[in-house]
Amino acid sequence: MKQTAQILKHSKAATDPRSAENLERFAEELTAWNKIHNLTGAKTKAAIEEQIFDSLWPVTFLPPVESLLDIGTGAGFPGMVLAAVLKDTACTLCEPIKKRASFLRHIARELKLDNVRVEAKRVEELQPEPYALITSRAVTETKTLIEWSRPFIESRTQMLFYKGEQVFEEVEGLSRCAMEIISREKRNYLWIKEASKC
Repeated sequence: MKQTAQILKHSKAATDPRSAENLERFAEELTAWNKIHNLTGAKTKAAIEEQIFDSLWPVTFLPPVESLLDIGTGAGFPGMVLAAVLKDTACTLCEPIKKRASFLRHIARELKLDNVRVEAKRVEELQPEPYALITSRAVTETKTLIEWSRPFIESRTQMLFYKGEQVFEEVEGLSRCAMEIISREKRNYLWIKEASKC
């Protein structure tokens, strides 16, 4: 996982000295669990490592944040990956599918991530509270994500959505939110810096 090591080296937010070790352990555990429980479409360790890289890449530009809500964490992308390296960020991982939530809790215990809280609920069922950063990857289109996020937005809240090519159509009318699209190969990271204006 040399690529991830390079990302961590240039990140201001990833301060946990165990970051690389945590991600390696996460990849191993997910590979093993996935053979039995079918948690993700990434079937090989190499494919899982690519998903980790994709999830982690935004720490090259994100500032440190004190709290994070990940909507639809799935098998851990991006929420658990970010939680594994952002030791000073309180991370709430929202994942309604029970077997995936069980895996996330297992990983949090195995990696001793006391900054992680797993909520086995739909985002609409969560207790409203403000977060500094709201993330989501491959869940739904942007405007729906923004609507789901409203109970968790305060004046300083930012959002980071992992999108594909469709993002350029989805962001029409959102210029007031101080957004930026950061592209890497086929991935487009939609960084909304002023969520309260959306």
